[in-house]
Amino acid sequence: MAEAPRMPIESGCPDPIQYMHPTMRRNYGQWAYHDRPRPGVLHHTSKHNEEIWTVRAGTQRQMDVYTIKKLCDISDEFGDGFMRFTIRSNIEFMVDAESKVEPLIKALQDAGFPVGGTGPTVSMISHT
Repeated sequence: MAEAPRMPIESGCPDPIQYMHPTMRRNYGQWAYHDRPRPGVLHHTSKHNEEIWTVRAGTQRQMDVYTIKKLCDISDEFGDGFMRFTIRSNIEFMVDAESKVEPLIKALQDAGFPVGGTGPTVSMISHT
């Protein structure tokens, strides 16, 4: 007789803090305000006057390994190595300096990822 099958561990979502940009970790729940300097870019300012910029780009819902590796390379080179996917399959990169925003946007657009989806712009259309 075969052994009993191994049961999956169902402990919920992993702790998101470990995957956050250090500036986001330090200021978790301490944001004073945010603004949208242009479509696809969010600027967050903490109560301690620390700043972080989020750049949002659209991706397809299902991606191959090549595309994911390309996004990881962009994140490592231009995005401080931190990125996350939204529930609508957008991707967000966080940077801690305004000077990093334009090179990141250029790299995303050159790779074919449209930047936008914040404020009064069209976000990724969610479908099944």
